[in-house]
Amino acid sequence: GDLRSVLITSVLNLERLEVDLFRGRHHWVPATQRLFGGQIVGQALVAAAHAVSRDEQVHSLHCYFVRTGDPKVPVLYEVERTRTGKSFSVRSIKAIQHGKPIFICQASFQLSQGSPVQHQFTMPTVPPPEELMTQDDLIQKFLQNPNLAEGYRKRLTKIQAQDVPIEIKPVNPPDIFGSEPQEPKQLFWVRARGYIGETDMKVHCCVAAYISDYAFLGTALLPHRQYRIKFMVSLDHSMWFHAPFRADHWMLYECESPWAGGCRGLVQGRLWRRDGVLAVTCAQEGVIRVEQTPNQSKL
Repeated sequence: GDLRSVLITSVLNLERLEVDLFRGRHHWVPATQRLFGGQIVGQALVAAAHAVSRDEQVHSLHCYFVRTGDPKVPVLYEVERTRTGKSFSVRSIKAIQHGKPIFICQASFQLSQGSPVQHQFTMPTVPPPEELMTQDDLIQKFLQNPNLAEGYRKRLTKIQAQDVPIEIKPVNPPDIFGSEPQEPKQLFWVRARGYIGETDMKVHCCVAAYISDYAFLGTALLPHRQYRIKFMVSLDHSMWFHAPFRADHWMLYECESPWAGGCRGLVQGRLWRRDGVLAVTCAQEGVIRVEQTPNQSKL
């Protein structure tokens, strides 16, 4: 519909306190009661975007999560205008809570430039989003099963109640009750809930930054589903923006994990437009700690 996306009206709508100093508040907090990493990345990029001209567009960002975010207090974003060049500009962003940095980020912006040097991978062939069920629909389907164990019913009901401002349609939904190892790859269609419309491309990039962190690191766990997760959190996050897109239109998120070890997992992702254009590339590493003894049964 034409309801304005809460990502624009609330989550990514920062309060300017001073030149290059902003305050962000929280919309959705995960069950871990740690701030959602995508929110911090998206808000940091909003702050950086305020410090460049309208004609400059973000082409990359590189971030580190250095402390756990506190959902009980707002986040301050401090922007440093590191360099403003003829073609490229760099902005440094520091997210602060309780007087200490919880997150640091470098974002680079570029004035539009043409080039005959162009190529990209080919988008995977998958069913269109209209033929797939949303994550909410899948959860509702599971909840209608009278044989569903009470523990799973509570867990799914809790997920269902979360006010996540993203719509998701998994291409091959995993069996949430199984523990069989899977290939560390997943595909899902994703978009912002609500309407954003034609606007400065930086707005859509900020929304994509929020979206990119959702369910991303979990890709590294698919081959290790027999273990119970003790702790999982992002360490760093990088993004490269290649082509214009609408974050309120369906995009295919192709995620894969080429490596895990040493209590860390690496994930890579590509956001594809429906017309097959590669819009964004993402990469992230995170801490993953599990119980050393595999689960005997998940039912």
